[in-house]
Amino acid sequence: MVQARSPAVLFVVSSATILLGVLAHPREDRAFWKRSLSPLNTLLNSSGPGYILPLCQNATYRLTAPLLYTAESQEISTVGYPIGDERATLLVDGFWNETNGHSVAVQGTCVGCNNIKLRNVQINGARNGRGPIQGGGNIEFGGPNAGQLIEYVNTYDPRSWTCLHVAEGVLNCTNTVIQNNEIGPCGTDAFQTWADGISLSCRNSVVRDNWIDSPTDGGIVVFGSPGSLIANNTIWIEDNTLLGGINLVDYDPFNGDFTNTVVENNTIIGGFATDQPTDAQDANLGYNNETAIIKMGLAVGNRVWFGDKFGRNRNFGGIVRNNKLTGAFGWGVAVSGTRDFVVENNEIVGNATFIGFRGVNCTIYEALPSPEPFLYDSNGTDSTVIPSNYPDVRLDGALLCITSPDGGDYWPRGGSPYGNPDKDEAGAEGEGASASSGSSKSRKLGLGLGITFGILAALVAAWFVRRWALKKYAPTNSPATPPKF
Repeated sequence: MVQARSPAVLFVVSSATILLGVLAHPREDRAFWKRSLSPLNTLLNSSGPGYILPLCQNATYRLTAPLLYTAESQEISTVGYPIGDERATLLVDGFWNETNGHSVAVQGTCVGCNNIKLRNVQINGARNGRGPIQGGGNIEFGGPNAGQLIEYVNTYDPRSWTCLHVAEGVLNCTNTVIQNNEIGPCGTDAFQTWADGISLSCRNSVVRDNWIDSPTDGGIVVFGSPGSLIANNTIWIEDNTLLGGINLVDYDPFNGDFTNTVVENNTIIGGFATDQPTDAQDANLGYNNETAIIKMGLAVGNRVWFGDKFGRNRNFGGIVRNNKLTGAFGWGVAVSGTRDFVVENNEIVGNATFIGFRGVNCTIYEALPSPEPFLYDSNGTDSTVIPSNYPDVRLDGALLCITSPDGGDYWPRGGSPYGNPDKDEAGAEGEGASASSGSSKSRKLGLGLGITFGILAALVAAWFVRRWALKKYAPTNSPATPPKF
């Protein structure tokens, strides 16, 4: 007969088992025990600098208030740093109110929040088809801080105006890195229900290698942010019209200062036909069942967005180069309201159309120029480097009131968000190309035709190669270092 163990012995054995488990797998057990014993914000508030808040894989955390960073070098991340659906999900689930409801999942704008990190999580803003509410974005970083990092995050469906916002502080935010994130959908395209993908208002920062799906206001909006690099991002739309792919339009809060802000090597993909061709007559053009376009692929200068709001004040000092656009747009690159800018070597690749007409929000006093790949207004561009083939068009106001055709075969066929179009693809229209090339029908519709089907396989392959590379070279605890400019 086996002798029964005393309660004291059982307690000692159980305690030893737990202790050994914690020592063997410290982060995994901390994720379980600390989540069980204390609210997440208490952990961030009480643990001090360098604390890592470990979230469980495949877990959903219902938030009724933002998670608040409280000290430098703190980190919120999923245990093991996964990059797929096993990442922990932060669900914005607090009180819904149009004026003071819950909209922020994580907030890292506190004084002293230098070098904080948000890594390998998912954030569901849970707007769920409702209108936007006042408040911040899913992610609110920046403030009077330096060296913050956001990477391998999937953020979507924000309740308010942006999926990801880095705020300027007292114009002293600096050196934020936003990389390798999956962003969107963000907002809807109904009037004033839009939302940005990334909203950057921070000096000397880096926004790179992000995939931004179906934003509706700006794919990436750069609020001055002098000294920043925006590179190798892919922005595309599916069912919603997007106002601007990458926007350098805001005069505030840096008083137009874009000095050494560089936007380069990004890919912006407008709408494509959603029906199937029936004969050779519609082999290149078709109908889009949501009539989705990008109104401006690259919006450069305050006048293309705000008209005469800022008078003679200009955005100054930025560089926009070597970007690629394909799909359906109002205008590919539009420039007005700039000084000492450089705009060069931006290309239309693959099948592209430039379509649209005056919408209900256009005033009767403002002439809206015809859609086309490139345009600028010499009255609104001072000392700005502009390619010679950009038409000089007098702008009476902003360009946002354009609306897409309500039907008709105007959308290009082919295309894919899964990679960058081939730079050397036949049919690419660069800024140095003759503006008069092509048939009159192509000019009327604003077509930039290319060999789209030849790049489709390459685009899809690029997507799978990227996913393979992300899994093979999974992130470590090493923080990213912003490049020197």
